[in-house]
Amino acid sequence: MLDVAVIEEAAAAEAALDPIRSRILAALAEPGSAAMLAGRLDLPRQKVNYHLKELERHGLVELAEERRKGNVTERVYRATAASYVISPAALAAVGPDPDRSPDQLSAQWLLALGARLVQEVGALLTGAARAGRRVATFGLDTEIRFASAADRAAFAEELTQAVTALIGRYHDEAAPAGRSHRLVIGLHQIPAAASPGSAAPSAPAPAHSAEEPQR
Repeated sequence: MLDVAVIEEAAAAEAALDPIRSRILAALAEPGSAAMLAGRLDLPRQKVNYHLKELERHGLVELAEERRKGNVTERVYRATAASYVISPAALAAVGPDPDRSPDQLSAQWLLALGARLVQEVGALLTGAARAGRRVATFGLDTEIRFASAADRAAFAEELTQAVTALIGRYHDEAAPAGRSHRLVIGLHQIPAAASPGSAAPSAPAPAHSAEEPQR
């Protein structure tokens, strides 16, 4: 079982989002048969069987084993992953495109960058799983509390300069065996409800003006 699987097809995404099927997927973190699932989820076995076939058809569950019980063969299934992410590729032509209107100060553009990250890393994971290989990635996650909007703007400017200098040092367009990589750095205000000591969410501060009063 994979830790995370990326759903790239619209039909598979639709199957995973069905309320009953999502419950079945969650229950199949541990292998189970249709009869076992019917008992766990308080659903008719015939209905569970139908949904299992649909989930299997889209590669979201797989046969773990078959058990003989008298004249009956019991099929035991498991989810193909512990969790699932739906790729923007499943949205086809209506998926966000960060190349459409690049703007470093736009929250919509940041969302589009995140969507592209999910789509591209998902494709890498899918290909690597088929080839039995690992994907080389690097992630950096931290939190920064700015004293003012001016500090936030200054940080963004220094970060841009530092990253630009590093890219200039290591980018080699002519390297014959070079491999292209994409670097995305995202900075966004953390919703108050997710911050330690906060009781209620607050509206995010605009990110475009260094002259804003301190929040």
